[in-house]
Amino acid sequence: MTTTAIPAPILHALDLAHASWRPILEAGLEAVARANPGYLPALAVDDYMPTENRLFAAFAQPLDQVRYVLVGEGPYPRAASATGVCFMDGAVGELWCDTGLSKPVNRATSLRNFMKMLLVASGQLQPGATGGAALAPIAQAALQDGSIRTLAQLQDNLHGQGFLLLNAALVFRKHVAPAIDARAWLPFLQTVLAALGKQRTPPTLVLWGKIAEQLKKLPETAAFPQALAEHPYNLSFIDHQGMQGLFGPMELLRQR
Repeated sequence: MTTTAIPAPILHALDLAHASWRPILEAGLEAVARANPGYLPALAVDDYMPTENRLFAAFAQPLDQVRYVLVGEGPYPRAASATGVCFMDGAVGELWCDTGLSKPVNRATSLRNFMKMLLVASGQLQPGATGGAALAPIAQAALQDGSIRTLAQLQDNLHGQGFLLLNAALVFRKHVAPAIDARAWLPFLQTVLAALGKQRTPPTLVLWGKIAEQLKKLPETAAFPQALAEHPYNLSFIDHQGMQGLFGPMELLRQR
């Protein structure tokens, strides 16, 4: 099978990926087409998120710079929010306000809990006390000191640490359960992970939630160091010691 079997709108979305990924992503799409020939043609004429050809935007991170593969569930179910990059909400600009986290961050539940986890990991927040009263002085300090101010800066810091920010389901459709789309994209992710597994040092696989956790079953992931947690939309994620241990030393909320 050649890439001519892949619908043109899907192929066009590859333009946002780094050139180092192009042959791998094309092979992944071919694997999807072999496993489910009708899936990509149906998707190409359907309404799905992310919009604006951002289907493969996560792959702007060059292949040889990937040290971690973070896998979430699926895109945010809002066109303005779904960026093609795991839990990076496009509706969020500023991270802080005078009283704590900004309103857009608070609306983006996964992002909000991730930031609170980082603040607990750094000792700025105490476990079990992550509400507005505790956040207000942290936010006021962040607006004055060397903390990052925007979501774009947080994404840059994650990229600087070598994160590839993926979703198990690359698309969200209102009329399709995320688990069904995730199943359809599984051959694509297998191809991606097989390519990463050929790197001299396999990246660490960070899996958030039950849908992402299914990747543990793939033979391609056997050689990867793995870190698992519940999805960040769960409040319990804030106190996950494994995630605090992984992300805390990276100081992702500090300007570089």
